[in-house]
Amino acid sequence: MGKFIYDTNVKIDVEDRALAHLQVVIGAKLRRNEPFFFSWRDDASVGDGRTSVWINSSASLVFKFYGSRRPQLNPAWLDALSETAHSAHGLHMVPEPAEGSVV
Repeated sequence: MGKFIYDTNVKIDVEDRALAHLQVVIGAKLRRNEPFFFSWRDDASVGDGRTSVWINSSASLVFKFYGSRRPQLNPAWLDALSETAHSAHGLHMVPEPAEGSVV
């Protein structure tokens, strides 16, 4: 279980495998200088709501992995996450598709 930290005060737990995919998608958007929203469902322990943050090149982001090995990336999941990041609603987690599936 890893952590995504935004601006030092917004922290969410994310499985290392999912976090690795988010890091690639977020990095690609920022390299193209494309700001976007990133949204997620909050855990019941913090209110069970939804949080959205505005991600841009000046945002302070930390991807903290607790596992020692880099997870293998699934290109189909990267495509699915990238598609959400390009939408009006912004990046949000979607289930991992089977490798080789078309999004």
